[in-house]
Amino acid sequence: MQLSKKNYFCSLTYFTMKHIFSLIAIFSISLLSAQQKKQVRVATVGFLNVENLWDTIRSADYIDGTKDITNPAFHRSVPLDSIKYLEVTEKDYAGPWNDEALKGKKVVRIQGGSEEFTPKSGKNYTYNVYKQKLENGAKVISEMGKAYTNTAPVVVGLIEVENRQVIEDLVKEPSIAKYDYGIAHYNSYDYRGIDVAFIYQKRRFSPSKSWKKEVKIFGEGGRREYTRDIVVLTGFLDNEKVAFFLNHWPSRRGGEAASLPKRNAAAAVLKQQMDSVQALDPSTKMFAMGDFNDDPVSSSLKNGLKAVGNPKDLSETSPYLNLMYPLYKKGVASLAYQDAPNLFDQIIVSSNLYAPKNEVRKDYTVFKAEIFAPAYLVTKEGNYKGYPFRSWAGDKFTGGYSDHFPAFVILQKDPTP
Repeated sequence: MQLSKKNYFCSLTYFTMKHIFSLIAIFSISLLSAQQKKQVRVATVGFLNVENLWDTIRSADYIDGTKDITNPAFHRSVPLDSIKYLEVTEKDYAGPWNDEALKGKKVVRIQGGSEEFTPKSGKNYTYNVYKQKLENGAKVISEMGKAYTNTAPVVVGLIEVENRQVIEDLVKEPSIAKYDYGIAHYNSYDYRGIDVAFIYQKRRFSPSKSWKKEVKIFGEGGRREYTRDIVVLTGFLDNEKVAFFLNHWPSRRGGEAASLPKRNAAAAVLKQQMDSVQALDPSTKMFAMGDFNDDPVSSSLKNGLKAVGNPKDLSETSPYLNLMYPLYKKGVASLAYQDAPNLFDQIIVSSNLYAPKNEVRKDYTVFKAEIFAPAYLVTKEGNYKGYPFRSWAGDKFTGGYSDHFPAFVILQKDPTP
């Protein structure tokens, strides 16, 4: 039977949902059995797109370039009504917007998207809606990988957050507060004012350094467009040296082919950052994750990042393994873009995280990767039945979670001496 793209996506989702719990049971039993025999230690690393997690207050970015630009406090979100109290050196500064150009300056930039998420907007974005968004996000975090590890993820990437405050509110939610998550966040110069950030369990991950890396992209006429930064977090996961790279690449707005150079630019930045970390210490375990707005077979990932789908293809020139490639080949999708199934949400790891036949080693390696799609994250009726249960239908809050399914990877190791 020939399926339409929409029905194809739904069929894939139903197939996934029909078998996912049995697969989880099988893999969980397998992993638990391995734990009993070899005392395997496990950890979940994952990310989710929280679909516009904004607070209810219209905000602006305040950039104090007279301070250390490596300090997140130099670029922070402030309520719009507090601007009149801030010292500025150029009242109507129009750019360029980057750390180097803003050295020595104190300027304000209105966030393009913050007006949309207020009680007075068409969305009627009240505190109750915001609170529901927080509860929903925390619920997903608390359950990612839990079937395998019996706990919440050790490190989580967050996509589409407005500012540090919303992350602080999120980690205080009752369902995840007990995990005592720390935060790594930087404001970006994204035209809407949305960022990416990490949270991490302090008792298992010790951060050593974090930074943001600008992605320079250009639109029609060579005009600069501002997008999300790539945020890098390094440290020690259960005493192993690791590095995480969180991405939210430029969208396909304007068409896949026309917008591809923008994602190629992001791929070049990511590759440079990963290569640099690897060159400093080849033993570092690396995880690149996020919404790449491209599939595992897209040229930005295959040719730009040099990420391979088959471990047999790993080499010195192609040292990164895309864990989502096998899922993509099986038809698994993490979203529906323009009514077509796509797997934009991916986790890519360095070759030293791969172990043939899931061999349990003394150091962490990948046990499995998964798109997280429990029943409550799936739309149950209507035109978008089978799609991710998103938060918004136009300006109407649905009570849903996100327009993307999250992704995670389960790590395993033998902790015995």
